[in-house]
Amino acid sequence: MRESEILELKTSTSELKEAIISIVAILNKHQRGELYFGVKNDGTMVGQTVTENTIRQISQTISENIEPKIFPKINEVILEGKNCVHVEFSGDNVPYFAYGRAYVRVGDEDKKISSQELEKMILKKNRILWEEEISEKNLKDVNEETLRDFVERANGAKRIDFRFTNAKAVLNKLGLLKDGKLLKAAEVLFCDENKQEVQAAVFAGTDKLTFLDIRQFKGNIFQLLQQSESYLKEHINWRAELKERVRKEIPEIPIRAITEALVNSLCHRDYENRKGNEVAIFKDRVEIYNPGLFPDGYDPKDFFTGTERSILRNPFIANTLYLSKDIERWGSGIKRIHDVCKEEKVKVEFKKLKSGFLVVFDRKFGVMDGVKFGEGSEKSSEKILALIKENKSISAREMAQIIGISQRAVEKQLAILRKEKRIKRVGGAKGGHWEASAT
Repeated sequence: MRESEILELKTSTSELKEAIISIVAILNKHQRGELYFGVKNDGTMVGQTVTENTIRQISQTISENIEPKIFPKINEVILEGKNCVHVEFSGDNVPYFAYGRAYVRVGDEDKKISSQELEKMILKKNRILWEEEISEKNLKDVNEETLRDFVERANGAKRIDFRFTNAKAVLNKLGLLKDGKLLKAAEVLFCDENKQEVQAAVFAGTDKLTFLDIRQFKGNIFQLLQQSESYLKEHINWRAELKERVRKEIPEIPIRAITEALVNSLCHRDYENRKGNEVAIFKDRVEIYNPGLFPDGYDPKDFFTGTERSILRNPFIANTLYLSKDIERWGSGIKRIHDVCKEEKVKVEFKKLKSGFLVVFDRKFGVMDGVKFGEGSEKSSEKILALIKENKSISAREMAQIIGISQRAVEKQLAILRKEKRIKRVGGAKGGHWEASAT
């Protein structure tokens, strides 16, 4: 083991500051590399005391002193019987800075980057957006059903004036092809197989110690949006209100605000960051996170009035979502979330994090229109039972649409109700009906 342009060796974490500089130098030259603590620069294994605090200290120092942020893998390893720490890192968002300075790797040394070299690096970086890069996917990877649906909705919104003919023609008109090849923006918008994901979970309390359910959604942006929204609808509290024989379901968090937050989360995320979007449902709040830093020099409150201009991280994606009316207008997302929540008296916070951006909705456990949310709220199973009593022939699909959850979730609840003998099915899927027990 010898130091190289992509490998740095440090005797111990006493050289942590120098290690940070080496990581940045390697990233600026090769965009990936490795570093070991507990190994001399000639390859001699000397070992390193490794505790949970050691790993945490390395992680925090990297997070606090490297810009833009990176998310390395840090693990304890055994080399020749010695405890060492292995740090594996990567990142394409050059130039990177350590303690406010930029460095580049030359052989096994870290050299400061001159102002002229730094200017060239920045110009090269800004020459092409991530969205404009050519994707490894082909036209055959495009989900035509998603694309057809997009064209139909965009026509309905009167924001395009052409119909679906074939995938190539439509994507070309949308500016998502270059020399007949898919751009990366087209990949995340219309290809099911891509690297993007949303992690969703329900936690038992107000922290992440115990989770009740966890899911991982994958697919194109439109699929991720649909899956995330259905998951939230299924796991927040609803109450039923009957007025003039019309049943109205009222959520503890406005669905319009949830949808807007999810769309913004997927539209403005940093797609070069391998970390995915997150939906976290706690006992007292719902968090929607995206790995995209809020623009420097701005605060979310600046956008409450609607006068501040939008700052687009992904203009190709934003424009496509605008055409289908998934985005009402550029730069209005935060204002719309804020206004809807204010109208419904639901507290919402917008938090700038070092690793991204977070929207936090308080769950409405108090009293709303004289009815309590929380433990006394109707659960999905009770809503399904009430619908069956009202209409024995109702389908699972119809129940899903009325309640606002996925059909799969309805079918799961139906199976539980049947097992508990609270309902039974008479006849087959077609022509049959449900019967609820008298108790």
